Amino acid sequence: MSSCGCLVLEKVEGDAAAKARVKAAPGAGAGAGCGSCAGDWRGRSEAIFPIYVMGSSRGSTVAAARGIVDSPEDPIWVAVKAEAKSEAEKEPILSSFLYASVLSHDCLERALSFVLANRLEDPTLLATQLIDIFNDVVLNNKDMCRSIRLDAQAFKDRDPACSQYSWALLYLKGYQSLQSYRIANVLWNQGRKVLALALQSRISEVFAVDIHPAAKIGEGILLDHGTGLVIGETAVVGNWVSLMQGVTLGGTGKEHGDRHPKIGQGALIGAGATILGNINVGEGAMIAAGSLVLKDVPPHSMAVGNPAKIVGYTEKEDPSLTMKHDARRDYFEHAAVRFR
Repeated sequence: MSSCGCLVLEKVEGDAAAKARVKAAPGAGAGAGCGSCAGDWRGRSEAIFPIYVMGSSRGSTVAAARGIVDSPEDPIWVAVKAEAKSEAEKEPILSSFLYASVLSHDCLERALSFVLANRLEDPTLLATQLIDIFNDVVLNNKDMCRSIRLDAQAFKDRDPACSQYSWALLYLKGYQSLQSYRIANVLWNQGRKVLALALQSRISEVFAVDIHPAAKIGEGILLDHGTGLVIGETAVVGNWVSLMQGVTLGGTGKEHGDRHPKIGQGALIGAGATILGNINVGEGAMIAAGSLVLKDVPPHSMAVGNPAKIVGYTEKEDPSLTMKHDARRDYFEHAAVRFR
């Protein structure tokens, strides 16, 4: 941890998986903030953050990822601060809010903790208490440091209504509820299950998003709108997935154990889709809005209807990145492919 309280990430040389480790920031002065961590934030030749831009394939966006990691500073945090300062000048009535939420903090982690704590507080669990809990989790967990940035990039790249990083942090409940879940998930895995469940309940009340803290969710996730989203205890959501409002990843009854869906990376789940049971939605698959999925969905295919049937296939690009809610039908027109 650096003296400003942030974690900094650095590529582990020779590790093909490009894992990250925590590294102390040498020579950083107390209270200097994230700017003093510049040397440690920098990557070298390969991307730690695989940012995937809407409409592009994974491989074509490696350069964009390098731009984030190789920057001498934390580029997303720099952008958030600049955006907040600009908005404060344009809307003086929001200047106090923007100062308290963004400009008074020295890193994205602390700003996020402040924003979430003030959204989730209630008369018996004060914002000051939540800030301490959230800071302890976020500042000491390298996976969260990575995920909060990948998620912010996903919102900005894939949601046309999110033209600034600061909008995701300050105003979009899809992003806020996702990061709140991530904190609850860390607490759950630390054995603090009662506190994690209390947070889940509060998150559901405030954001209308109900994600069990034991669920496993990857990075670079977009929860578009978020309202009505339900993700069960044993559900798994892979990297780069996009989920629209009203999606349910649920069980089929009172069975115990592994009972919820597994969503492959790059999948796009349309608004109001319901996916039930311990089934697999393959990598790069697309579930159309309003569909009821009860059986496995093959990779890069499109499932539509109630009950859902395979009606087409997606292109090689992940639909979660292109956000295209359609598929080519010609491949399946004569094959009459259905679930078996």
